[in-house]
Order: sequence, then structure tokens, then C-alpha cells
Amino acid sequence: QVQLVESGGGLVQAGGSLRLSCAASRSIFSFNWMGWYRQAPGKQRELVARLTDGGDTIDYTDSAKGRFTISRGNAKSAVYLQMNSLKPEDTAVYYCNVMGLTTDGHDFDSWGQGTQVTVSS
Repeated sequence: QVQLVESGGGLVQAGGSLRLSCAASRSIFSFNWMGWYRQAPGKQRELVARLTDGGDTIDYTDSAKGRFTISRGNAKSAVYLQMNSLKPEDTAVYYCNVMGLTTDGHDFDSWGQGTQVTVSS
């Protein structure tokens, strides 16, 4: 019931930065997890970063620690991923995922269509 649209991907040289954005189509009342996953060609989709409602728990994959920062909008209708010091190994399609409850009482588990991130060497 909640549509997610990612943006901010593109081509960048190693060491550069990108900021990914994920916008929700409707207001979110609460969520269990909000985060980003990625999938490189020939590999399985993996978690990059996620956070809980309130931001008291934040998880990052080991390769992202110290380089990536996940955050959400105040209205809980958007989630962002700031990526610094990018490496060629970060090249993948990045997907936004949110699991939670809408303001009108509907439970949801939504995925975006993905945005391509390509890091050149």
C-alpha cells in the first residue's frame, strides 16, 4: 500500500560521494525497520544499513561502517543514505525498504524499484 521511490544514484569516481533518497507515497505512522539494501550483478541482495523508529538502533554492514550514514525525515516519509569515500566494490543497485504502519492503520512491507550506483576506479 506504500509506494517507495529511490533517487540519487549515478556514476562517481572512487573516493566520491552520493546521497540516496527514498520517498514514501503516503504518511507513515510507525515502522519496525527502515533501511537500504543492495544487489550487485551475480550476487544476492544484502543489507547495507537500517534503523528503528526513533533511531535508537542502527545497523550497518561492516564495509559501510565509517563511510555511510542512514537517516530519516522528521515526518517518517523519507529515508536517506549518505555515502562517502565510495569504492568500486560499492557498485550495485540500491533498494529502499520500509516495514511499518500507516497513519490509517495499515501494516506494510514495501520495496522500491532500485537506483543504480556505479563507482569507477
